[in-house]
Amino acid sequence: MLEHLPALQVVVPLAAAPLIVLLRRPRVAWLLASAAALFAFVAALVLAAEVASTGAISYHLGSWPPPWGIEYRVDALSAFVLVLVAGVGAVVMPYAWRSIPAELPRDQHYLFYALQCLCLAGLLGMTITGDAFNVFVFMEVASLSMYVLIALGRDRRALLAAYQYLILGTIGATFYVIGVGLLYLLTGTLNIADLAQRLPELAGSRPALAALAFITVGVSLKLALFPLHLWLPNAYAYAPSVVTAFLAATATKVSVYVLLRFYFGVFGARQVVESLPVTGILIGLSVVAIVTASLVALWQADFKRLLAYSSVAQIGYITLGIGIANESGLTATVLHLFNHGVTKGALFLLVGGIALRAGGAGFEQLRGLGRAMPLTSLGITLAGLSLIGVPGTAGFISKWYLVLGALQAGQWWLAALVVATSLIAVAYVWRFVEAAYLSAPDERSAPAGEAPRVMLIASWLAVGACFWFGIDTAYTVEGARRAALFMLGGLP
Repeated sequence: MLEHLPALQVVVPLAAAPLIVLLRRPRVAWLLASAAALFAFVAALVLAAEVASTGAISYHLGSWPPPWGIEYRVDALSAFVLVLVAGVGAVVMPYAWRSIPAELPRDQHYLFYALQCLCLAGLLGMTITGDAFNVFVFMEVASLSMYVLIALGRDRRALLAAYQYLILGTIGATFYVIGVGLLYLLTGTLNIADLAQRLPELAGSRPALAALAFITVGVSLKLALFPLHLWLPNAYAYAPSVVTAFLAATATKVSVYVLLRFYFGVFGARQVVESLPVTGILIGLSVVAIVTASLVALWQADFKRLLAYSSVAQIGYITLGIGIANESGLTATVLHLFNHGVTKGALFLLVGGIALRAGGAGFEQLRGLGRAMPLTSLGITLAGLSLIGVPGTAGFISKWYLVLGALQAGQWWLAALVVATSLIAVAYVWRFVEAAYLSAPDERSAPAGEAPRVMLIASWLAVGACFWFGIDTAYTVEGARRAALFMLGGLP
């Protein structure tokens, strides 16, 4: 069984989805989905430990050796992302036990769990596959599931949000597959490792540059890089609470992983960093994303939308590290990919409890929340510290390495920007603190009490992780540094 863990990592949640649809019983559906997510998490931990001790794992599907057959490959970078995706998938399942009955009709429960398993399988498949076309296949599995999961939101605007995401997501996937098609025409292979060996001979050719451009735009739509982020605020604001938490913590992060894989694993660090203006473009777009999205977040009347725009800004920090493109910058990218996933997952899980008890997350409904829901309010405040980057939190570690990367690259103004824009995060986290602790409650919309216990436990596990990974950085920093060195290859 251990030998086949790379395949089972994807197959188990993928097989659980049709089984759930066949059985159509909500309790059984939840049990199956939870078991599949837990198995995926344990498998990810085992694979990460194996990679750390013995090196990259190559699994050949159907015993056909690559590049002729499809390869699943787990290395320093993919193992790190697998742990994040599978871990978040395992945490949100207990939360869904109480969250989903409050937001969806009973006859849709089994459909939710089936789609959640499909989405999890798609994201894990994108991360573990070593085949460029297989990335597209799993991207579509995950995306189609996401469109429906978002549309399940009880607000009718969820349908519009899902439609917007469908249109932009389809354009992104089309651009991606055009880029992969060009690479196949050039090289005659779809295996990512094989592509990396054959492309240097064609570096600088027009089809190769066109492929890089198509893949960059397609994946940027999926990861919501400014100005291709328009689908994200509505999708996060109107999806069911557990869906928002899962997508915010995983979906854009896996897309960042795909971009990293192609930039540094296929085209090569030297071509992307030294020969093309990719890094300059990424730095420019990232700076605009960080500043504008943070400022827009300040003026939102709904806390869930505020956090959605904050996610656009935080994606800017992630891509800024790619633009800096030295060891510390890429370490910051991989670190923030993980740490922001944990932090934003915690925040959206806690906001889901508010929506359940207060009927929404508008700032009027947050007034006096510190008295009505003290544990939830405290959790949001603590997770907000990680979003800001206060020392002792996971967010601080990411931003520290981002500042180091900027200084090592001689870009002192970028280091100053990271520090200055963190102050904007202080402002929008303070808006919650002011409403929850310093404002009189509105008796008409006051919450009835804390969220259900299982929802609080899942949320506080994520809050605890924000501080655990800010104090004990052995796993995250070392894993991110190994991934950065792996990506940089021949660059110093």
